[in-house]
Amino acid sequence: DRDHYGLEKVKDRFIEILAVKCLTPKQSGQIICLAGPPGVGKTSIARSIAEATGRKYVRVSLGGVSDEAEIMGHRRTYVGSMPGRIISAVKQAGVNNPLILLDEIDKLRQNFKGDPASALLEVLDPEQNAEFTDHYIDMPFDLSNVLFITTANDSSRIPGPLYDRMDLIELGSYTLEEKMKIATRHLIRKQLKKHGIEPSQLKFSKTAVKELIEGYTREAGVRTLERTIGAICRKLAKMIVLDPEFTCYTVKPDNLESLLGPRKFTKDQLSGEDTIGLVNGLAWTSVGGELLPIEVAVMEGTGKIQLTGSLGDVMKESAQIALSVVRSHAIPERDAKYYKEHDVHVHIPAGAVPKDGPSAGVTLATAMYSALSGHAVRSDLAMTGELSLRGRVLPIGGLKEKILAARQKGIQEVLVPDLNRPDVEKLPDHVTEGMDIRYMQHIDEVWKEAVLSQP
Repeated sequence: DRDHYGLEKVKDRFIEILAVKCLTPKQSGQIICLAGPPGVGKTSIARSIAEATGRKYVRVSLGGVSDEAEIMGHRRTYVGSMPGRIISAVKQAGVNNPLILLDEIDKLRQNFKGDPASALLEVLDPEQNAEFTDHYIDMPFDLSNVLFITTANDSSRIPGPLYDRMDLIELGSYTLEEKMKIATRHLIRKQLKKHGIEPSQLKFSKTAVKELIEGYTREAGVRTLERTIGAICRKLAKMIVLDPEFTCYTVKPDNLESLLGPRKFTKDQLSGEDTIGLVNGLAWTSVGGELLPIEVAVMEGTGKIQLTGSLGDVMKESAQIALSVVRSHAIPERDAKYYKEHDVHVHIPAGAVPKDGPSAGVTLATAMYSALSGHAVRSDLAMTGELSLRGRVLPIGGLKEKILAARQKGIQEVLVPDLNRPDVEKLPDHVTEGMDIRYMQHIDEVWKEAVLSQP
């Protein structure tokens, strides 16, 4: 708690592990995997856990490791042979029960020298690692006392058998309120100390911190925010050195531009008009949630569906399903001849940003229904959800980030799949407060809520 704000799930989990250790000292260690976007505190919380539990801390970076021998060690018959990274880490710690952080486990590489992910299976399996054999030492070594923590940005890129041996804890992106608390409690103090500035010499107003987060950083974690605070500290260090009579400086929203230049991010203004063929979708990205407007146009042609906006295979298939759902039971007055003579063009801005994932089906179907029926869609609501061929609304992930994205853009009504109801109930109050979250089971319910009946 001294070093980190929030991250309750991670803290509770490690207190549970310690409680079990107290009751059964011989219990073999569990492998925890912290997965989440960059800058949310995965590596630094591991260091704090080591300090709080009195264990030695060693970090092993696995990013780009492609040689199996880096994990298992080389046989001593080779010139330049050496132990693997795991045994080297234990040697560096000097004890047999350190906390070893295996950083970036999702970035292991595979090549002709073997598969390091497979070599890690023995290390990270509590049933096997009591007799881990490094090729260099060539004797079993007991790793069961080591507390292993692994980190990953994208848990879907961890190989299946390795993923199966770890307990996954997902760390989401921080909300505005959380970032403000982290900045005021930790980051500002840390940067002042780093730049040799006394707390009495530089003060930040609450509104300035908020403006700093909203106008100069757009990320899931707090790394860019810390760098931006560091940039202000450097400007101030220069003032202190050049002005012998300097006393105190307060950062306010008015003087942020003179310190950091113009705002990098402005609030996207929603059109505010109910438009035909334009729907507010919600997307999850590695830097948090995004509001994703989806546009559909219908024109005379030869019955093609055209998809633009760097869509991946999953999203292309979602668009095909959405069109089939609309054609099969939405607009009875349109016969097969109409679809043969008209093209449907789907575009998702921005065109240069690749997009893929199974959560746009409902939004695509609503945009197509609106364009084909000539009925406008409400601009004051956003939606997310996948679609089956029978029109059922299927569950999706990344709900917290998506609801935050809608809230940030001033949208208070969000349509989500009914099967995601338990996920919404788990969300903290400051995410759902003031939001009207509606649950949908079928695409007809979505259209009834979102599409205006008058052309």
